[in-house]
Amino acid sequence: MNTSEFLSLLKQHQNKSLLFEYAEGKFVGANYHITEIKNITVDSVDCGTGTDFWKETIVQLWESPKEKDKKEFMSAYKALGILNKVDGIKPMIRDAEIKFEYSNPGFHTAQLFVHDYTMDDKSIVLKLSVEKTDCKAKETCGVMDTSEEAVAETSGSCAPESGCC
Repeated sequence: MNTSEFLSLLKQHQNKSLLFEYAEGKFVGANYHITEIKNITVDSVDCGTGTDFWKETIVQLWESPKEKDKKEFMSAYKALGILNKVDGIKPMIRDAEIKFEYSNPGFHTAQLFVHDYTMDDKSIVLKLSVEKTDCKAKETCGVMDTSEEAVAETSGSCAPESGCC
């Protein structure tokens, strides 16, 4: 999901509560605050000397220990107000991917991307996921992809250890 899509979702559903599912069945507490918005520029070189460049918007979520018993989640309206205020100070890049930075005592600090969202009459639930690291230069570096999908693609109808390949 990019920043523009997120802002549009909030704008269209301002009356709903905004929830974040950081792992299956695990939600950021209702006591969360949006504590920082980061406009990130990534300018990278991978292990095969390939270069890349992109931008991201990182929204930091923090659970206030003073409000741990809070039951009502932040509304999309309030979140949109915070983001619009930040945008007026440091404009967000609309086509940048949006990620959410979060941690708690049982979950390491991570930048999580939005892989899906659900809605009902009262709430929007952003389903967040951890992005796995990967080698971007497998072919250049001679790294074999041993994932089941890659093996199936390259072996055709041959079963492992069948001797046909």
